[in-house]
Amino acid sequence: MGNMQATAYAGLVRDGTTNLSMALAAHLQSNHYPPVPTSMVPVCIEAIDLANADEYDALVDLPDGVTYKDATAAPVWAIAESHHLGPFINDPEEDNDWDDDWEDDE
Repeated sequence: MGNMQATAYAGLVRDGTTNLSMALAAHLQSNHYPPVPTSMVPVCIEAIDLANADEYDALVDLPDGVTYKDATAAPVWAIAESHHLGPFINDPEEDNDWDDDWEDDE
């Protein structure tokens, strides 16, 4: 159900019904347990922008108090994978290798 809901949120952004920040906040809070803090919304937006530029290995700074493997930055692919951002990146029908676990959970 989470992937379907994320796809729906991404669709609302694409058709102009809502903005990316609001859609991501709803996605991070309702499709994850425990909910992901909304302080990660700007991080996810930066990761989406970099993923759309095919920069999956680029590092994105994390908010205060958040770490990735004891680091204060994380690669785009890890952010996209752990926050299930596939529907928000490029074509939602595109098969993203790093998003396979999300689809298997359904």
